[in-house]
Amino acid sequence: MKSLKELYRIGLGPSSSHTMGPRFAAQAFAQALPGGCQRIRITLYGSLAATGHGHMTDVAVQGPFAPLPVEILWRATELLPRHPNGMRFEALDEAGRVLADRVFYSVGGGALLDEAGVPDGGPAVYACTNMVEVLDWCEREGLQIWELVGQQEGETIWPWLVAVWQAMQAAIAAGLSAEGRLPGALKVQRKASNYLARAHSMAGHVGDTGHLFAYALAVSEENAAGSQVVTAPTCGACGVLPSVLHFLQQRSSFSEARIARALATAGLIGNLVKHNASISGAEVGCQGEVGTACAMAAGAAAQLMGGSIRQIEYAAEMGLEHHLGLTCDPIGGYVQIPCIERNAIAAVRAIDCATYALMSDGSHLVSFDNVVNTMWETGRDMKSIYRETSEGGLAKIQLNRSASTNVFLGMGS
Repeated sequence: MKSLKELYRIGLGPSSSHTMGPRFAAQAFAQALPGGCQRIRITLYGSLAATGHGHMTDVAVQGPFAPLPVEILWRATELLPRHPNGMRFEALDEAGRVLADRVFYSVGGGALLDEAGVPDGGPAVYACTNMVEVLDWCEREGLQIWELVGQQEGETIWPWLVAVWQAMQAAIAAGLSAEGRLPGALKVQRKASNYLARAHSMAGHVGDTGHLFAYALAVSEENAAGSQVVTAPTCGACGVLPSVLHFLQQRSSFSEARIARALATAGLIGNLVKHNASISGAEVGCQGEVGTACAMAAGAAAQLMGGSIRQIEYAAEMGLEHHLGLTCDPIGGYVQIPCIERNAIAAVRAIDCATYALMSDGSHLVSFDNVVNTMWETGRDMKSIYRETSEGGLAKIQLNRSASTNVFLGMGS
């Protein structure tokens, strides 16, 4: 498995797979343009084409080539062989001859594969590649999970995780102070600041839940606005982990160092899913995005609340298990409905999973690795209309709203 620096990426939303990854691909191609190039042709395939307008994919891929003219071809019904998020870049001369071309796949979390299936980023740094190996290693060496991360990554991981946390906090602060309408045709209003104000007037469990909602909404709304967020593990699921960590830090005054350790544990959990299954909504549905984010946040919360490594694994297992089968069906292709609400609900579920695990001794029948494998199989069996194409599920409500206005207006988002 690769470094957590390849999982936690600081960048602009609204989508790590449809905005951030394509932007990285465009930058890579732009750096090697041949002489005589007069214009660029970019072909987007599959899910990138199906929901690229709402995800601002076209904006993301054009920027690195300015001032060269860019032509974009949308091929939603065509797929390249390795992943639903395929794209081809071509450099053309004045006569339209192809001087250079390159294929990329955006596979989730901002990560890329080339045409041969070789991933971007640095070399593998982890000897462990599943949770069983992680737990065995920790128990044999007397380590906490975060200590294993430090052992495998080296000391440079800690200042990086502090920078990640600072970026997460900045997104929360920006989202809580922002008001108005999010960009796009859905005309979704920001809710974070209002939720925070109402939560301040509430006590007990309801007040706590309201604060957690507000923090998750803040980050997810910043992402939907195309602002800076951290992939955790993706942009579409970026509100879950920061909100849980911020909530717990506010309640218990955890130090920055302890939050960084929680991020290390969460990152390893996300890395295991990414390595053994997928965090791409276009490949496995939203179970791979929000489900993984919930698992990461649940494991981090269990650690901060004093859990053992077995209880941490149990919390993460539940966080993913209870999102199995969750489809990726964004209305209009925007990372807004139902994505933003899902982040808020998953944040609460993460705390619940951690609490449940801490009430136990950590023993349970279904392992984290079992659930990761099941999530992968479920995603592969899922029809493509439920995997970030906006052709099925809730996405159809936008398309049919003229025939059933009450259904559309009745949605919670």
